[in-house]
Amino acid sequence: MTVAIESPAEIERSPNPVDMHVGARIRMRRKILGVSQEKLAESLGLTFQQVQKYERGANRVSASKLYEIARSLQAPVAYFFEGLADPAEPGEGDNRNDLQVHEFLMTPEGLELASLFPKLTKAPVRRRLLDLVRSMADEEV
Repeated sequence: MTVAIESPAEIERSPNPVDMHVGARIRMRRKILGVSQEKLAESLGLTFQQVQKYERGANRVSASKLYEIARSLQAPVAYFFEGLADPAEPGEGDNRNDLQVHEFLMTPEGLELASLFPKLTKAPVRRRLLDLVRSMADEEV
C-alpha cells in the first residue's frame, strides 16, 4: 500500500482558510448587491478571472485591493473578516468550520440561503427550517 504524502510545496498551494473566508465574503457581498464579477473587476481595473481567484481564495487580496473592493461594494473593510475567529483569543480557530462555510457560500443555493435566512424574523420558523434541512441531510447519508 502506498501512502501519498503532501510535499511542502503542495501544502503551500492549498488556499489559506482566511483567504477563502475573505473571498467568500467578497462573493457574498457582490451577489447581495447584484454586481457581476465583470462589473466588479472593471471597477477595480482587474479581469473577472482575478475576481474569481479572489473569491475562491486561490489568490490573496492585498490590503490596498481589499480597501478598493470594500469601497466598490459599499462595505467596511471589517465586513470581509466578520465570522473569523479573533486571533487574539486563544483556541478560537476552527479551520474545518471555515472550509465548510466557504464551500456552502460558494454554491448559488448556499449564498441565497445565507442572504434570505436572516430575513426570517420568527425564531420558530428559523428552527423549523433548520430541522427540515437536518432531516434532509440525514436522508442523504
